Amino acid sequence: MNVSIIIESLPSLLNATLMTILLAIISILIALIIGFFTALARISKFSLLKGIASVYVSIFRGTPLLVQIFVIYYGLPQINIELSPIPSGILALSLNAGAYLCESFRSAIMSVDKGQMEASVSLGMTYGQALRRIILPQSIRIAIPTLSNTFIVLIKDTSLVSVITVTELLQMSSLLIAKTFEPLTLLLMAAVLYWIIITFFTLLLNKMEKRTSKHLVH
Repeated sequence: MNVSIIIESLPSLLNATLMTILLAIISILIALIIGFFTALARISKFSLLKGIASVYVSIFRGTPLLVQIFVIYYGLPQINIELSPIPSGILALSLNAGAYLCESFRSAIMSVDKGQMEASVSLGMTYGQALRRIILPQSIRIAIPTLSNTFIVLIKDTSLVSVITVTELLQMSSLLIAKTFEPLTLLLMAAVLYWIIITFFTLLLNKMEKRTSKHLVH
């Protein structure tokens, strides 16, 4: 291990780490919105909405994320939709994670006892009111463990956007390797930084999960 390389490379790698975190946070926020509304579409009584949502989930869960990144960045310009690397990466990560979050939300909603919906409607609530006030608060708590897992996976998946020249952690490591010819040192540094990020967010999300579990029990 070359200590001087570590000292010289650390500032650049830390900046790239911030880009990785930013990509992950923006993507997961967009994915949560996509996943939530797609889940509602999948359980709706409208066949068209249900069909569109099902096709979306099937495509994005059934194809590799790397292919989706290439299609968005290299393929869309052929139909006059041109996005720069960072928006392309965020769009691909959001759509991919959204498909998985959709299933998490849908499973959580379906796991709430149907009797609660019937009781709510019998008390005079509309279907929408019952869903918003009774079903969704419970289902979100149930879904939190799988939502946390999706976020952790998404952090690791940000490394794939390096293929479209987004200067996140892996891309910066590659650039530094080309200059220093020290692949082992730099890749180990990148691995350690990924591990620190994921450990931090794992602990944070575990605390959030414990809090919501306590509220659910009470």
